[in-house]
Amino acid sequence: MSFRSSNASSGMGVSDESKSTFMELKRKKVHRYVIYKIDEKKKEVVVEKTGGAGESYDEFTAALPENDCRYAVYDFDFVTEDNCQKSKIFFIAWSPSISRIRAKMLYATSKDRFRHDLEGIHYEIQATDSTEMELQVLRERAN
Repeated sequence: MSFRSSNASSGMGVSDESKSTFMELKRKKVHRYVIYKIDEKKKEVVVEKTGGAGESYDEFTAALPENDCRYAVYDFDFVTEDNCQKSKIFFIAWSPSISRIRAKMLYATSKDRFRHDLEGIHYEIQATDSTEMELQVLRERAN
C-alpha cells in the first residue's frame, strides 16, 4: 500500500515516484530537471520526464509542451560574484496562455499542495510563455 497525500481542493495526490525523483535531484544531483504532469485518471502528479545532470537549460525548456501545463523543478548551478559555486532549486509552474482553460485551472488549484510536498525549493516562477522563464530570469532571482 503506498501512501499518497491528497489535496482537498482538487483531489490530486502526489505519487511516491514524484517525491523520490525530486529527492534524487536535490540530494544526489542525478537529474538537472524533472517535469511533472497531472495524471487525471490516477488523480495524482506523476513524473513525465527527467533530464540528466549534464543537460542544458535549453534542453529543459524544449522538453516542456508548447500548449499544455506542467510543473517542473530545475536545479540551477551558478557562480556568485565572490566566485562561489552555488545551486538553487527552482519550481516552475508552466501554464502557457494557449493551453486549455481546464488544464490551467487544474494545475493552478493543485500547485500549492504539490509544491509543499517538495521540500527544499528555493524559488518559484509562474510562466505563461518562455520569456518569463528565460535563463536570465533564473540568474536574477538566484543572485
